[in-house]
Amino acid sequence: MPLPETRVSVVILTYNRKSEVLQALAKAHELSEAAPVYLVDNGSRDGTADAVRTRFPRVHIVRLAQNLGAAGRNYGVQSVSTPYVAFADDDTWWAPGALGRAADILDAHPRLAVLTAKVLVGAREREDDASKRMAASPLRNDSGVPGANVLGLMAGACMMRRDAFLAMGGYEPRFFFGGEESLLALDLMSAGWLMAYVPDVVVHHHPSPVRDVPARRRMRHRNALWCAWLRRPLRSALKETRRLVREARTDRGLALGLVDGVWGLAWALAHRRVVPARVEEALQRLEAFYAGNWAARSLDTLDACRQQP
Repeated sequence: MPLPETRVSVVILTYNRKSEVLQALAKAHELSEAAPVYLVDNGSRDGTADAVRTRFPRVHIVRLAQNLGAAGRNYGVQSVSTPYVAFADDDTWWAPGALGRAADILDAHPRLAVLTAKVLVGAREREDDASKRMAASPLRNDSGVPGANVLGLMAGACMMRRDAFLAMGGYEPRFFFGGEESLLALDLMSAGWLMAYVPDVVVHHHPSPVRDVPARRRMRHRNALWCAWLRRPLRSALKETRRLVREARTDRGLALGLVDGVWGLAWALAHRRVVPARVEEALQRLEAFYAGNWAARSLDTLDACRQQP
């Protein structure tokens, strides 16, 4: 019998992907660490909850009445009682030994709020591009935490302190999906927390074919605009806005996202809280580094968001 992992609960988010989540739960139950599993069913209408209850009766199901996007994870975290939460999506799962290793690192570094794992994609286990970018982070690591010091996280491949997550308010419901990690990461760093990318902790990702790529790109562009005006100083917010406008000129989907963002700017400005100077300096350092060293948008790097939604 595997020993129970009493420090960690696994929170899995799903929406209308019954076959995928059943596979992810099967993988979770193969782990040597028998951590409790909480499935947040984001208002699925394909019988997901009933199928899970039949196949995996020990899984705690948090059933939501509607699809809340990334904010559905907030309800999963509220339901657990362990100090750490390992997040997964319905097409990702933690590798054997990864939960215990991540928990050990969090135990040893009380200022560390989030540990993001290396993501291996598909049967060939290709290293995710976002993992490569996080590994190359130019932020100085003088905390003694293994891996790289980062300003970002992967929502479906990280372990987080429950108290830190709840203190920040979790994921902003208005963002839904697409770069939702960016605002949370900025708030965590502003509050004095550390974030790390640790490559010897592994999460597997077998991307689901059920995905709305255009909608996710549109929301990502909208959320980037909101995040800039929610947290960046005026000069940086204007610079980011200009960049988003340039990208939207030749892409109808991004243009629609920008329009969505403009409609929500009154809300963003009403909730504006500019990050401390040290956080803005870290953001600028990251933007300059990735602009010169990577053929990828700096925002995607900061958010550590995968291109496939």
